[in-house]
Amino acid sequence: MLYEKFSALLAKTGKTAYRVSKDTGIAENIFSYWKAGRSKPKFEKLLILAKYFDVPVEYFSDNEATKKSTMKEEDDDAENKTS
Repeated sequence: MLYEKFSALLAKTGKTAYRVSKDTGIAENIFSYWKAGRSKPKFEKLLILAKYFDVPVEYFSDNEATKKSTMKEEDDDAENKTS
């Protein structure tokens, strides 16, 4: 699932994995490993990609726990602003 989202960003922006690799310093073969399911990305790599593509890091996750955590943080922020 993650690689599909990465691939969609490549298509949307007209970038190649090679270009992203050069621009971000993430080794190009890492993307191939993700595609093949041989490894999962470290959070720091997802942060780099999120900044590079100007998307929230949650974009790369379809995990309900991550979504709930993000929603809770937003709720906490809202409560802090009204307090």
